[in-house]
Amino acid sequence: MRSQQLLLFLYSTPNIVGSALGLAGLLLYFTGLISDYWFFIVAGLYAIGVLVTPANQPVDLHLRNQLSVEELRAELEQLVRAIRKKVPPEILAKVESIKTSIVSILPTIVDVNAADYNIHVIRQTALDYLPETLENYLKLPPAYANLHPVRNGKTARQLLVDQLELLDQQMKEVVQDIARNDTQKLLAHGRFLESKFRKGDLLAGA
Repeated sequence: MRSQQLLLFLYSTPNIVGSALGLAGLLLYFTGLISDYWFFIVAGLYAIGVLVTPANQPVDLHLRNQLSVEELRAELEQLVRAIRKKVPPEILAKVESIKTSIVSILPTIVDVNAADYNIHVIRQTALDYLPETLENYLKLPPAYANLHPVRNGKTARQLLVDQLELLDQQMKEVVQDIARNDTQKLLAHGRFLESKFRKGDLLAGA
């Protein structure tokens, strides 16, 4: 746990900025522009970089549990807007595709809070699986998410793309199964999604 926290700090923007300022201080020392108290100057520059640089801010993407059909549609649109400038294009495209699948089936749902398994699968994806998976990615320092192997040689960004690809595929099949009223396949999709996204933690097993 401590090693994980150390890695996250090393990849964090404050540490990167602080290290850059510290290296600038060392450059001043090696070029002879500073000599006395050079160590304290370098350490001070690093500390300034760490202290003044904003840390990666968590993004709250959780949607309300009790929603009408129209409110759920609006919340999904807001989720996409919230991540638009925070994620790479391939991730945004997958999220928009998942949103499109969910929105396409909403006109057939009278009450999104009803105790119906078809609706349960849609609700779990929209309110839990999708936002929680994205939140776990966005809370990571960008350098860590893009560069550090987390599991099986893949970075958090690559793992997220894989998870969203899986979720996108499953939601497209769920939409087809709801249209065909294929209860058995819906049950299978629901169990599969729950087993894959129940924790929604990109760092699990790292």
